[in-house]
Amino acid sequence: MKNTSILCRFTRSIQRNMLCSVAGLVHNTRHAFSTLREDPELDEMMEFLDSLKNFEKAGVPKGAGTDSEDGFDLGRMRRLMELLGNPQSRFKTVHIAGTKGKGSTAAFLSSILRAEGYSVGCYTSPHIQTIRERITLGKWGEPVSAKVLNHHFNTRREVIERAVKLENGYLSHFEVFTAVAFSLFAEENTEIAVVEAGLGGARDATNVISGSDLAISIITTVGEEHLDALGGSLESIAVAKSGIVKNGRPLVIGGPFVPSIECILRRKASSMSSPVVSASDPGNRSALRGFCEVSGIPRQLCDIVLQIEKDYDLSIELLGVKLRMLGAHQLQNAVTATCAALCLNKQGWSLSSGAIRAGLESAFLQGRTQILSSEEANLLGVSGATVLLDGAHTKESARALANTLQMTFPKAKMVLVVAMANDKDHLGFASELLSVGDLDAVFSTEVDIAGAKSRMASASLLKCAWVNALRETNMKVLDLKVAESEDQSLQAAGIVKSQGILLAEGSLLACIRAGVKILNERTGEQPGIVVVTGSLHLVSAVLGYLHS
Repeated sequence: MKNTSILCRFTRSIQRNMLCSVAGLVHNTRHAFSTLREDPELDEMMEFLDSLKNFEKAGVPKGAGTDSEDGFDLGRMRRLMELLGNPQSRFKTVHIAGTKGKGSTAAFLSSILRAEGYSVGCYTSPHIQTIRERITLGKWGEPVSAKVLNHHFNTRREVIERAVKLENGYLSHFEVFTAVAFSLFAEENTEIAVVEAGLGGARDATNVISGSDLAISIITTVGEEHLDALGGSLESIAVAKSGIVKNGRPLVIGGPFVPSIECILRRKASSMSSPVVSASDPGNRSALRGFCEVSGIPRQLCDIVLQIEKDYDLSIELLGVKLRMLGAHQLQNAVTATCAALCLNKQGWSLSSGAIRAGLESAFLQGRTQILSSEEANLLGVSGATVLLDGAHTKESARALANTLQMTFPKAKMVLVVAMANDKDHLGFASELLSVGDLDAVFSTEVDIAGAKSRMASASLLKCAWVNALRETNMKVLDLKVAESEDQSLQAAGIVKSQGILLAEGSLLACIRAGVKILNERTGEQPGIVVVTGSLHLVSAVLGYLHS
């Protein structure tokens, strides 16, 4: 009765201001949500890396990823690798670039290689909870241990410090850690490495791989992310990413691409005498067949059927593949990885159909349509709720997420909890997610980006983007704040029976709990889901809280 009385009073207060714009409410959430602290054994290494320029925190300068005078100086990375003995020449590498999909493709392909028994190194970025996730080793694909990473760094530290001094301090956090990864792969007798480019391709630190050391290159997609850093147009982005193509080495392209962009990629491959295999070839007859559960985990049933004859003759038929990573875009990433595996077979590697199937089915990445377990939901204080984490942060990835949600949860009501970096297309992101069929509320919140606030978009800025996106629709908007305390956040749900999409802002935990309350009161017997999205750093904040 007491709670009901409070809710009634709060409801009357809110309704008096229902359609008024509310000033931004900026909550400091670091007391509850922060990135999981690194192992103390890595303190000295992290202190050294943090002393270097970190473009993930500061943002990338204009033109930095272009093959021009404004681009990163790949020469300093080559000089660093030479001081370390060019470890990248002691194993073969699959090099992956792309606006979206490169991390998932790397996960699929490295999982396939491990399923066949190869010792695989995989290097990706960014990480979710610990920097160790960027480097996985061996036949099991576990993140490098703190002990191994710390020992390896310490044995190379003197050389790295000399390189930093020789380069007048211009070596970056990413360049040094990339060098450490390559050096570690060599020391651990890696047979093949799967390496994700950080930005673009041509001037990325990972592009010190020579043609003789490259097995194949992969370009997954080309989209309008990091426009300023990559030349300002879709065409310039394609040119930058095509910089990973090496003479005579096969190029696998994911796509689908608009014709002008595919032309740029094929033209570069032709100039390098590199055969091209397209995962979007007409011979790709792969299809998503439906969904199932395996040990309580949702999976999508797919047929992967390829009969490609151009440049390389590649074929495979895998029916009823159960992918743990959901969505049509993940099927395309799986097909891209399968094309890469078949290309490796042409070069003398041995990857059976059974290994390809097993690798695809076991591949998983945190923060890609990741549904929290019931135990994890309990830790968030939302017992019984369905909470999904997804690191989508571009217009294209928002569209992919929206499509996945509509396919996987066609009858569910939804609430979004969103935090983003300030250099993303907030309006485009919002417009794509408004296509989700039964959206009840959008909560804007804030998290540090790469451990700093300099690139964080304010919750009020994000809410304005959603207001502007909703102006293009006929949807009614209910605008209010979410207070910091749990009781008040539940009070905010007192208006849940009003019609329209609720827009609110507040701390991350309050937003998640208020979202669940709204769904519980609005859905009745109908299923509901809280989707936490907008940044992998937001995913990191939630998982860091759960594992702290």
